[in-house]
Amino acid sequence: MPEGDTVWLTARRLSDALAGHTLTRFDLRVPQLATTDLTGRRVEAVVPRGKHILARIEGGATLHSHLMMDGSWHLYAPGERWRGGPPHQVRAVLGTAERVAVGYRLPVLELVPTAEEDRAVGHLGPDLLGVDWDPGEAVRRLTAEPDRPLGEALLDQRNLAGLGNVYKSELCFLRGVTPWTPAAEVPAPERLVALAKRLLEANKARPGHITTGDTRRGRTHWVYGRADRPCLRCGTGVRVAQQGPAGQERVTYWCPRCQRGPTPPTI
Repeated sequence: MPEGDTVWLTARRLSDALAGHTLTRFDLRVPQLATTDLTGRRVEAVVPRGKHILARIEGGATLHSHLMMDGSWHLYAPGERWRGGPPHQVRAVLGTAERVAVGYRLPVLELVPTAEEDRAVGHLGPDLLGVDWDPGEAVRRLTAEPDRPLGEALLDQRNLAGLGNVYKSELCFLRGVTPWTPAAEVPAPERLVALAKRLLEANKARPGHITTGDTRRGRTHWVYGRADRPCLRCGTGVRVAQQGPAGQERVTYWCPRCQRGPTPPTI
């Protein structure tokens, strides 16, 4: 699932292409919206909210999409061949005189009144890349369940909106605790939240997620994706395990030397 900075960049590109322009094509290829046509209306804004994208359209309608694991938005010039996947995977087409935005494999696609966007995103916690970012509230939510493992709390979008599996593993490494450490035992949680903010801000304007400061291939992450490879800090083999409630497990990476706290059996 894309991290919040990837979604932010996608929304910015959609905004640059569509905002302020009139729709010459509006085609939603999902059954409940297939007959909806907003052609002739102006796109007023495209904004991210955590991992959600909100395209606000003249007349008080918002097109809400979420990429989940496989969704993506692609931009093309009018008449250009679409290359994001086979035609049957197209879920949305928003065209203007100059650009065409095509949404592929979007598992969440709905129209909501702009005045009622909270129906779609009101459950989210403070947005790490939002204009209304509130670090104090983020800390409060993150530590509200003292016994909850930190990795699970970081992935809960009701606590901090925008963090995914990459940043979960990397943040725990950088703060020196395992992802299974109870939230109440994390030292200086405000520093963890501030670090999360800095990482997403540093990466939001470019593809990929660099947490080490090293852009060389294979050296962009401290532990994520490095199972059985040496930790970039100490050389110990990075371990990997599943974490999360049954049916919602996520692969998690950590260094047994650099990170202290409880650990599960390795896989």
